[in-house]
This record gives sequence, structure tokens and C-alpha cells, in this order.
Amino acid sequence: MSVHPYKSYSLLKDISKDMIETYKNTGHMSQTNVSKNEVLHFDGEVCKNLEIVLSGKISVDRIDESGNILTISEFLPDDMLGGNLIFSSTPIYPMTVTANLDSTIFKISKEAVFELCASNNAFLKAYLKDISDHTLLLGDKIKHTINRTIRESITALLMRESLMQQSTILALPTTKKALAERIGVQRTSLSRELQKMKREGLIDYDAKTITLKNLCKPIGHDL
Repeated sequence: MSVHPYKSYSLLKDISKDMIETYKNTGHMSQTNVSKNEVLHFDGEVCKNLEIVLSGKISVDRIDESGNILTISEFLPDDMLGGNLIFSSTPIYPMTVTANLDSTIFKISKEAVFELCASNNAFLKAYLKDISDHTLLLGDKIKHTINRTIRESITALLMRESLMQQSTILALPTTKKALAERIGVQRTSLSRELQKMKREGLIDYDAKTITLKNLCKPIGHDL
């Protein structure tokens, strides 16, 4: 009996070799190599696959306005990328994902992840555990290391909504109170900063929309 090629990986060990080959043949699973310093995903890119690190090291980085790189989290063999994004209503990478070393990545499509969660209890349990563990770790790291100004947080949020809505005229997805909670500030602080940005000609807004005027456009999108 041949050895399971992925027996060391918690998300893959309970998927049969035959099923993995079937998914590979239909394009729903694949394995790829990435070089050191290669960018896997840019800030604002849509998450299309669940990815498992088979070897190497991957980092999630934030690049500030001065070009400085802050490493938020690192992913080692058997760690999962994109698990907390792939089924989100806004499946957008919030930061840049880069290979710190030559690495090997195993990709599983959204459709295959859904099928496996529905049919394979061991996969579902490992998937939910990984999401829970990494959400706690990443959330705690971000909370203690990122020191964004209110304006930086507002700008990042508006850029993300612009990518999702493919427009510079943004329909507000929620109330201003909820927006303030989303970026961790008081509603009055949010309103005050929005007013400043409006006076400076960066944005315009009414009760239902925010129009981006002189904020930077998302890279790669002609809005």
C-alpha cells in the first residue's frame, strides 16, 4: 500500500489519494512553487482559493505610506492561507502576502472546499480549527502592532469598497456608527475626519454614498 503523499498536513491527510487526483485533474486542486520574495497576493486582491503551505515560509505584510514593511504574521508548513476569506462576502486580501523563502503551496478551489466540508467531517473539523486558531492569533497581532491613523483606516476601507463595488461612487454598506466600529473609532471621530477629508477635496458624501475624488485609485483598476 503506497504512502499518502500529504499525510503530514492536517487539512489533506483525510482526503483520499484518489480524490486528490480527481480534484487535480479537474483543476480544483493544484500544487505550485514560489520563489523567495515573490508576492503571492497583493493588498486588495480577491481570494479565490484555500492555500496550504507545504514547505517554506509565507508572510502577511503591511506596507505603510513611507514604503516600510511591517510583518503581521508568518505561515509555516501545514498552515492555511485564505481560509477566513474565501467564503466572506468581501473576500479581499487586506494585506500583501509574500514568500519569505522558496516555498511550495497547495491550492484548493472554493468549490472543492465547500464539497469537502459537506462530505468529510475530518476535513471540516480541521478547517474550522485552523480558522479559529489563526483568526485569534492574527487579530491579536494586528491589534498590538498596527498603529494606523483614523484617516489611514478610513482610506483603506474606502479603497477596499471601491475595489468591491468597481466604482468611485460608493454605496454605504452600513451605517456610520457601524463603520466607526469597524475601524475601531468613535462615531464622532469618524464624522469629524470625513468632514476634514471633504473640506480638503478628497471625498464628497451624502446620507447614502461617498464619492472618492482625489484619493489614490486601486492599482490595476480603471475606475
